Amino acid sequence: MKKSKDKNKSEPTDRRDHVGKGAYGEMLEPLQLALNNMARWLQHTGKRLVIVFEGRDTAGKGGVISAIAATLNPRQCKVVALAKPSDRESSQWYFQRYAAHLPAAGEIVLMDRSWYNRAGVERVMGFCTEEEAHAFLKQAPVFEQLLVDDNILLFKYWLTVDQAQQEERFAERLADPLKRWKLSPVDLQARSKYADYGRARDAMLRATHTAHAPWTLVDFNDQRRGRITLIRHMLAHLPEHAVPAPTIDFPPLGHEPLRERFGTALKPIASAT
Repeated sequence: MKKSKDKNKSEPTDRRDHVGKGAYGEMLEPLQLALNNMARWLQHTGKRLVIVFEGRDTAGKGGVISAIAATLNPRQCKVVALAKPSDRESSQWYFQRYAAHLPAAGEIVLMDRSWYNRAGVERVMGFCTEEEAHAFLKQAPVFEQLLVDDNILLFKYWLTVDQAQQEERFAERLADPLKRWKLSPVDLQARSKYADYGRARDAMLRATHTAHAPWTLVDFNDQRRGRITLIRHMLAHLPEHAVPAPTIDFPPLGHEPLRERFGTALKPIASAT
C-alpha cells in the first residue's frame, strides 16, 4: 500500500517542462487580446470584476498581475496592494479598507493580497489574535456573499510554490539589487514558517472555499506556465463576453506632419548617446 503524500507538498515541476521566454510570449499574446475583449465587455455591460491573488511569498502574484494589467487601460484596471493598516484603519471594521477599493461599473480590481491577509500572514506572524482570525474565517464567506449578491464577479486564486523554488527566488532577490526591495524582514521570517503557512492556508480553504466564491489553486513553480494557466482559467469561467470592436474613423491628416516647436526659452534636453 502506498503511503499518502503530505498534502502541504505538491509534485515538483520538472525543469524540462518550464516554459521558455519565447514560447511564453507566443502564448500570452492571444490571451492579452482576449483580456482586452473582456475589458470592452465589462465597459459595455457595466459588470464589475474582482480578482484576488493570494499565495506564499515569491509565488508570483506581482508577475501575473502585471501580465493581466499590462495592455489594459489603467483607468479601468486598478491594482490594489495595500500597505499595513494605519492606527485608524486598525480600529475600523476589518473589511472596511478593502471595501473602499471595490470596482465601479465596468472596472477591474486586481487584489495583490487582499482581506485574506488575516488568514495568512497576520495569523502566522502573530499580527492578529486567534480570536480575530477565527472571526475572520466566519465573516469572509458572508462578506463575499454580499459582493456576489450585488453582481460583482469574484475570482480567488491561490498560487502554490514548493519551498525549494521559494528558496531560489529569495536568493535571487538577495543577489539582485533591482529586486532586493521585494525582500522584507517578514519574508525572511517566513522561511522558517513554511509548514505553518501551509496549515493556515488549509484552514482558510476549508472555511472560505464556497459555492458562491470558490478558490482555485494554480501551480506557480513555473511562473510563466502559472500565469498562462491562471489567465486561461479566468477567461474560460467568465460569462460569454463577446462585444464587437468599435469602428474608428481615422481620416488622412490632410497636410505634412508638423515638427514640435516651442515659443519659450525651454527646449527638450539632448538625447542620450
